[in-house]
Amino acid sequence: MYHADEKGYYGEFGGAFIPEMLYPNVEELRQKYLDVMYEESFKKEFNQLLKDYVGRPSPLYFAKRLSEKHGCKIYLKREDLNHTGAHKVNNTIGQILMAQKLGKTRIIAETGAGQHGVATATVCALMGMECIVYMGEIDIARQAPNVARMKMLGAKVRPAFSGSRTLKDATNEAIRDWINNPVDTHYIIGSAIGPHPYPDMVTRFQSVISEEIKWQLKEKEGRENPDYVVACIGGGSNAAGTYYHFLDEPEVGIIAVEAAGKGVETGESAATSALGKVGIIHGCKTMLMQTADGQITEPYSISAGLDYPGVGPMHSHLHKSGRAEFYSATDDEAMTAGLELSQLEGIIPAIETGHAFAIFDHKKFKPDDVVVISLSGRGDKDLNTYIDYFGLK
Repeated sequence: MYHADEKGYYGEFGGAFIPEMLYPNVEELRQKYLDVMYEESFKKEFNQLLKDYVGRPSPLYFAKRLSEKHGCKIYLKREDLNHTGAHKVNNTIGQILMAQKLGKTRIIAETGAGQHGVATATVCALMGMECIVYMGEIDIARQAPNVARMKMLGAKVRPAFSGSRTLKDATNEAIRDWINNPVDTHYIIGSAIGPHPYPDMVTRFQSVISEEIKWQLKEKEGRENPDYVVACIGGGSNAAGTYYHFLDEPEVGIIAVEAAGKGVETGESAATSALGKVGIIHGCKTMLMQTADGQITEPYSISAGLDYPGVGPMHSHLHKSGRAEFYSATDDEAMTAGLELSQLEGIIPAIETGHAFAIFDHKKFKPDDVVVISLSGRGDKDLNTYIDYFGLK
């Protein structure tokens, strides 16, 4: 009910709305992705790399002091401990192996916060493949450490100068590149967005997160299912992976926290669930922030990774069907929640992830509720933003 059908639809959302020039690329992937993923040799290599290279399983950590503060049992799924510092690498490992199986030799990607760009550059270095990463000019400035990492890993970082010069515009540039290089190039999309089969494929690669949560929680609490799973959401790949194995378990509450920026009604926000209407962006039908005549509204968030005007089609369906609760956290709430986690648990989260921890500003939990939060990335890349915001110089 909450998974993609054979045409890539989640309820009314999804599909593949693409220019004719891209049809061969997307169709080849659609016809082959599931067969490749189920091949024993593929599964073996994917799982081996997740274990030996990424460092999985990532721990499920009981946050004692945070739990005491907020009056419930809080577990953190430590995706920040993965190689490259976030959940993104689960997907890039899967997609680079997929690209090799399809005979591709050149990789392109888009990135906002830079984490997906770093994860893509990392696997390209690992496999000896050419790597080009598109990144908005503004994001290049505010995520300088990740830009340096990509270049060290051998990737070419190409700035996007159009529009808001952020994630949406980087995605547009990557799609243009793909149209011009259809034969040898695979586009590693970094989120649960894009034309079918990307949302489903990315979600399946990220579903290792919820797969691990189930057996880890069984060890710690004697039960596989928490009362709630919480994740921040932009395009939504960390969220999709965190929810995946709980989608058809109605007793598990699913919570998504978006970026409200300076406030949902300020005109400087990325809260798609509150502000969006059905539209088409980057090849799929989904919820999208847009004007009355269908022009995409420029999003805003202090976190580069959530600065996107839509959400993936799976999340649009979870919102519309009522399966998931959506909340919006402001810049201030996310930054404060990030600082609180740092000082209570000794873990500095990515600002994106700080939005998930701002859930406690919006929802009260019962003392015996088991709440699992996706700690999707670490805050190294955001230290300058934290320093400026809190005056830590």
